[in-house]
Amino acid sequence: MHNLFFKRKGTQRLNAKVRGGVYLRSSALSLAFLCVLSILLFFPLPTQAAQTQPETPLTLELLQERLRTPTLREGNLTVDLQKMVIDLRPENASFRDAFYQILRKELGTKPLGLDLSYALILGDFVGGDLGLRTSLYAQAIAPIFTATEKEELERLRFLCLESLANSKDCRSLLGTESTPSREISVFRGVLKLVQTRFNGEMKFSNTFFLQSVDAQGATFLQSTNWAETRFGRPVSFSGTKFKQPSNFQGSIFFEKANFKQTQFQEFADFQGSRFEKTANFNQATFKQLAKFSSVQWQENADFSDVRFANQAQFTKANFNQFLLLRDATFEQAVIFREVEFNQSVNLQGASILNQADFSDARFSTEACLSVPGLTFNSNQAKILGNPGQIGKMFCIPTLQGNQNILRNLGQNFRQQQQVTDANELEYTKQQLRLLEMSRRLIATNINSASVASLIKLGFSSTQAAAIAQRRLIKSFRNSSELLTLADIDLEKYTQLSDRLIVGESLSIGGWLLQAWSWLGLSVLLLLSGYGTNFWLVFGVGGVAIAYFGLLFWLVDRYRRLHPVPIIPTSYETISILVSFSVLEFLSLLAIFRNTQQPWLTLACLFIILVPVPLALLIRLYQQGRYHDLMNVSYFTEDGTFRQLRLLIGRLPVIPRNQTFRERYMPLLSDRRWNWLNYYDFSLNNLVKLGFNDIRLRDEHLPGIISALAWYEWSLGVIYITIVLWTLSRTIPGLNLLIYLK
Repeated sequence: MHNLFFKRKGTQRLNAKVRGGVYLRSSALSLAFLCVLSILLFFPLPTQAAQTQPETPLTLELLQERLRTPTLREGNLTVDLQKMVIDLRPENASFRDAFYQILRKELGTKPLGLDLSYALILGDFVGGDLGLRTSLYAQAIAPIFTATEKEELERLRFLCLESLANSKDCRSLLGTESTPSREISVFRGVLKLVQTRFNGEMKFSNTFFLQSVDAQGATFLQSTNWAETRFGRPVSFSGTKFKQPSNFQGSIFFEKANFKQTQFQEFADFQGSRFEKTANFNQATFKQLAKFSSVQWQENADFSDVRFANQAQFTKANFNQFLLLRDATFEQAVIFREVEFNQSVNLQGASILNQADFSDARFSTEACLSVPGLTFNSNQAKILGNPGQIGKMFCIPTLQGNQNILRNLGQNFRQQQQVTDANELEYTKQQLRLLEMSRRLIATNINSASVASLIKLGFSSTQAAAIAQRRLIKSFRNSSELLTLADIDLEKYTQLSDRLIVGESLSIGGWLLQAWSWLGLSVLLLLSGYGTNFWLVFGVGGVAIAYFGLLFWLVDRYRRLHPVPIIPTSYETISILVSFSVLEFLSLLAIFRNTQQPWLTLACLFIILVPVPLALLIRLYQQGRYHDLMNVSYFTEDGTFRQLRLLIGRLPVIPRNQTFRERYMPLLSDRRWNWLNYYDFSLNNLVKLGFNDIRLRDEHLPGIISALAWYEWSLGVIYITIVLWTLSRTIPGLNLLIYLK
C-alpha cells in the first residue's frame, strides 16, 4: 500500500509537469500570435503603390532600347520609362546631357509619347528641352509637323492674335522673323507622369503640348515652372502634390483641366492664364497664396470643396460661365476686385472666415451671388463691395433656413455704413417672406388635404392614397419626405413641390388674418420697398399730390354749366393740365427707376386713389350743386401770414367758429396763380406740409367734397408714417432725431 501510494503520487507530479509544460507552450504560442497580429496591424503589408516603387536605374543602353521598341498605349506610340530611377543631378552630367540629346532627337522627329509613371527623377527635369522648337509664324513652322499638328499650331496662333494686347508671350511668338526668343517648344506626344516623384525642379515653360498630359498623383518636391505653357489636349493634375511654388502663369488650357484633390502647399501662380474649357479644382487645397488674377475662364470654373488656407486673389478675372464655390472654405481674404461675372457665383454652403472683396466687380444681368447656406459671421468677417450695388447681387431662393444669412449680411453692411445695401437685403428678405405667406394661403397642405384635393392637385389616386396612409402613421415635417414614399418619384415631386406646404391647417379666422398681413406687406413692398427706397416713396407721393390737386381744382372751379355757367378760364385750365402732366411724369419716372415692379406699383396706386374719389365725383356731378355761396370758393386760407408750415395736427375743414371765419378768407379765383393753391391744399393733406394753411370752409359745403378731402387726409396719415419710417431706415442717425422729437 505504501509503495502504491508513492507510485500514485509520482504519477500525479509527472502529469502536473506535463500539463505545466503544455500550458507554457500554449502561452508562448498565444503571445507569438499576438505579436504577429500587432505587427500586421501597425505595420501593414506593402501596398500596390509601395510595390511599384522604382528600383531600376535608367542607363543610356536601356534608354536606347526603349526608344527602339516603343509601346502602343491607347492608340499612341509611347516610350516606356515606367518605374525607372532617372538620375539627372549635376554629378551625373554626362548621362544627363546624353539623356536630353537622345530624347530630343527621337521625340522631335517622331510623334512619340513619354511615360514616366511611377518613376523617380533625381535632379532638375528640364522638360522644355525635349520638344521641337518652332516659330508660330506661318512660313517658319517646321515642315516636319503633320497637317493636324499644323492646325493645332494655327489654333494657338489665332488665340494669340485674340489676346495680343494682354500676352507678352504672344507678342514675342508672332514676330515675322524666326529667332530663339520667338520660338516655342512643341511636345508632340502624350506625356504621362502618373505617381511620378520629382526630387528636383520641374521646368516645362514655354511649351506647347499637342497631346494630353496626365500627372495624376505626381509629387513635385521642388518648384515647378509651367509658365507660358499651352495644353492642346486634356490635362490632369488630379491628386498631385506641389510641395514648393508652382508657376502656371500665362498658360493656356485648350481642353479640360483637372486639378481635383490637388495639394498646393506653397504659392500657386495662375496669373494671366486662360481656360478654354471646364476647369475642375474640386477638393483642392491651397495652403499658401493662390493667385488667379487676370485669368480668363471661358466655361465653368469649379472650386467646390476647395480649402484656401491663405489669401486667394481673383483680381480682374473674367468668368464667362458659372463660378462654383459650393462648400469652399476661405480662411483668409478672397479678392474679386474688378472681376467680370457673366453667370451666377454659387456660394452655397461656403465658409467666409475673413474677408470677401467684390469691389468694382461687374455683374451681367444674369449674374448674382447665390448664398443659400453660406457660413458667414459679420462679427468676425466682412463682405466688401461697391456701396449701393453689392446688396442687389445676392440671390436666395427661400427664406426658410436662410434668415440667419440675411441677418448677418445686413449687419455686415450696416457696420460699414452701407445702408442702401443693408436695405436691399431687407427688401429681399421681405419678398421671400411674402412668397412664403402666399404659399401658406393658396398652397395645398399635405397633412390635411383630402384625397380628392391631392388628386386634383396632380397626384395619381395611388399616390394620394399613399400620402393619406403615411400621414395616419406620422405627419409630414417637410415636403421632401414625400420622396420616401415608393409611389412618388422625383419628377412628380419636382413638378408639384411649389404648390405644397407642410404645417398646421389654418382656421377661417387665421386665414383672414394671414391674408390681411399678406395685403399689408404687399402694399409696403410696392409703395416703399418695405421702407428701403425713399425715391420710390417720393414718386408715390408725387402721383397722389398731383392727382388730388387736379380733383380739388375740378370740383371747385368747374361747378356747373346751367343755368349760369361756373367754369374756369382757358388759361387756368391749360396751366393746371400742364403742371399736372409735368408732376405726374416726374413722379412716374421716380417710380419706374426705383422699383422692380413698376406696373404693379401703379396698379396698387390706382386701386387706392381712383375708385373712391371717382365714385364721389360722379355722384357730385349727378346730383348737381344748388346751394348758397355758389360763386365763392370752397377753399379758404389763413390770411394772417404766409410761411412754410409743418401742419401735423391740421384738419382739412375749419372749425365752426366766427373767429376762425374771420381769419380764413376764400381763395381769389381772379388771380392767375390761383391754381397753385389746390396743389398746396393737396400737399397739406397728404404730407402735412404747405406754404399756406388752406382748408375747406364750414358753411354751405357739399358733403361729397368734404368726404373727398377727408379721404385724402386719411391717406396722408398713412403716407407720412411711411415717409418717416423710410427716412429713418435710409438715412443713418435720422431715426434718433425722429424719436427724440
